[in-house]
Amino acid sequence: MKKMLTLLLALAMVLSLAACGGDKSGQNAGDSTPAAGDSQNSGTETPDTGTDAPAFTTVEEGKLHMSTNAAFPPYEMTTDDGGFEGIDVEVAQAIAGKLGLELVVDDMGFDAALLAAQNGQSDMVMAGVTVNEERLAVMDFSDSYATGVQVVIVKEGSPIATVDDLANAQMIGCQKATTGYIYCSDDPENGGYGEDHVTAYETGALAVQALVNGQVDAVVIDNEPAKSFVAANEGLKILDTEFAVEDYAIGFAKGNSALLDAVNAAMADLKADGTFQGIVDKYITAE
Repeated sequence: MKKMLTLLLALAMVLSLAACGGDKSGQNAGDSTPAAGDSQNSGTETPDTGTDAPAFTTVEEGKLHMSTNAAFPPYEMTTDDGGFEGIDVEVAQAIAGKLGLELVVDDMGFDAALLAAQNGQSDMVMAGVTVNEERLAVMDFSDSYATGVQVVIVKEGSPIATVDDLANAQMIGCQKATTGYIYCSDDPENGGYGEDHVTAYETGALAVQALVNGQVDAVVIDNEPAKSFVAANEGLKILDTEFAVEDYAIGFAKGNSALLDAVNAAMADLKADGTFQGIVDKYITAE
């Protein structure tokens, strides 16, 4: 009887240990890979970093949704076949690969792209987004990955020869919700020109077209897109003086620190192994 009792106790201990060793994702302990058709907890992913990093949540299981405005060359733009390309797109693709996810690009207006990430409708926003106090109040940001320079586009022969001359412009064109628009539309006592002297356009390309058509006197926009727009429109030039210098970063919903940390780690790896610089060099040639 005592021998039987000992065997029963030993069996109970084995079963108890097996239950304690269960995998958090619902897989049986000891399974190295899920069987075909198995699913993890919905929307929860773990970065493939080789460490026990905390799980992060994405809006769709197995995918990384990036909201953007694909009219901002060379950071994001559309291809002839309806796809997407650019620095941000390829960097996001590389980040997704590091995290074992499939990248999904959600193209929309710039302000909508910011709101999508802010409200958790996308996992992150990459669209040449500048970090400022207003955005920090409603979003979290990754480490900076690029420096953006705001410049001024005018027509050749324009009386606007320096940034200081913008104060004499009747109308300035900017892309809606960008920092260029925020700076220019601010009150004059704060260094802006007032909302009455600024027109917001859905894309930078539309703002530049308004300049070509004589509807605005100047366009304030980031330097790299500015170079593309000037190259495509004869009779335009970029002023030599910079309007502003800013840091670009990836935006996330407030509190999604696990995903933010995973993206920061992936970005650090991409910079360390040269992948990030290789992508930049593909789109921006040395001057």
